[in-house]
Amino acid sequence: MATVLEREGLDAGQAAIKRAFDLVVSAIGLVLSGWLILLAWLAASWDTRSNGFFVQRRVGKDGRLFRVVKIKTMRPSRELSTTVTRSGDPRITPLGRFFRKAKIDELPQLWNVLLGDMSFVGPRPDVPGFADRLTGEERRLLSIRPGITGPATLKYRNEEELLAAAEDPEAYNREVIWPDKVRINLDYIQHWSLGRDLRYIWQTIAGSKSSV
Repeated sequence: MATVLEREGLDAGQAAIKRAFDLVVSAIGLVLSGWLILLAWLAASWDTRSNGFFVQRRVGKDGRLFRVVKIKTMRPSRELSTTVTRSGDPRITPLGRFFRKAKIDELPQLWNVLLGDMSFVGPRPDVPGFADRLTGEERRLLSIRPGITGPATLKYRNEEELLAAAEDPEAYNREVIWPDKVRINLDYIQHWSLGRDLRYIWQTIAGSKSSV
């Protein structure tokens, strides 16, 4: 049985528990935070002189693309076109920096969780070019929904600072950070439990790092 789970990811019972938790908590979260999302959207619209929602295609469960929704924290730049964001990125506005630090920019993803595009905990949804190119055993990452937070996200809370210190941020992300995230997330799937998900959510709220 362990061999099957290691190949396919969560079993039916685990997946049902995880989805039920996501469905109930995301619905409650949207009701409680709807006013804050609206205010943040209005502020971001004024700050960026554009729609305050940032919508981007990401790779989801089974490799299907979906549109993730966040509060916009950046202005476009003619000089920078990379999707890799590092500390001090000139595209991030002062208000956007606050939204990122307070995690307010992540709140609209509650809608993605409610729809079933995402989960509260799981691998972060990446843009095409990373998760959709996984091969072999690593494709188990696509057996679950991507998450708002997770052990890899917590370990790399300071990812933007690490990339800022790297000589080639894109290469460092591709060759060092991404493979480590894959390893951490594969371990997360293999040892999944609702208790672990609750712990990761609490660590995210409390601002602590994962011990992985």
